Amino acid sequence: MAQLDPRTASEFSRLAHTRQVPAGTRLFAHGADCTHFVRLRAGRVRVQTVSPQGREIVLYRVHPGESCIMTNACLMSGRAYAAEGIAEADCTLEVLAHGDFDRLMEQSAAFRQWLFASCGERLVELMLLFENVAFQRIDIRLAARLLEPGQNSLALTHQQLAAELGSSREVISRQLKEFERRGWVRLGRASLEILQAQALRALASAV
Repeated sequence: MAQLDPRTASEFSRLAHTRQVPAGTRLFAHGADCTHFVRLRAGRVRVQTVSPQGREIVLYRVHPGESCIMTNACLMSGRAYAAEGIAEADCTLEVLAHGDFDRLMEQSAAFRQWLFASCGERLVELMLLFENVAFQRIDIRLAARLLEPGQNSLALTHQQLAAELGSSREVISRQLKEFERRGWVRLGRASLEILQAQALRALASAV
């Protein structure tokens, strides 16, 4: 995503205060009010939604230098959060009071441009996510996800993969067992080993 230009970054740093949060912290919850703008300096934040039945789907992740589109939308609309944000690693946050955020939006064209560009890119990512969930086969999406880190050994639970792919744990477990039956992966406890990356790659590229 686009970064703040030096002048705007300097003004932002003057107004913002820094907050440290440990991994596992819930930064915001579904239905909570939004009172601050946040830019991530270090760490990683997972934004997800949870159904009444407890099914999770990961919407996106926030990386260093980025802001959270959910937070931005809530600040500008006055609505409560419609998802939750979890720190996946120890995080350093740059926090801006609502009033200072409003003033920057009003006074700085560069800040507005950065914010809207960031929101626009994230919206495109969300549209692709919804398109994949709605129209692409789960075996294809799962194969692509397993190949993403570029590693042969992955420390992931079936529930984590289900949340990433917008599916259920049962469906993911069934598909992973099929991959194992074919000799493509070896399943372990909260982990798996890729044995035939080429076979997964061929499936991931299938139309």
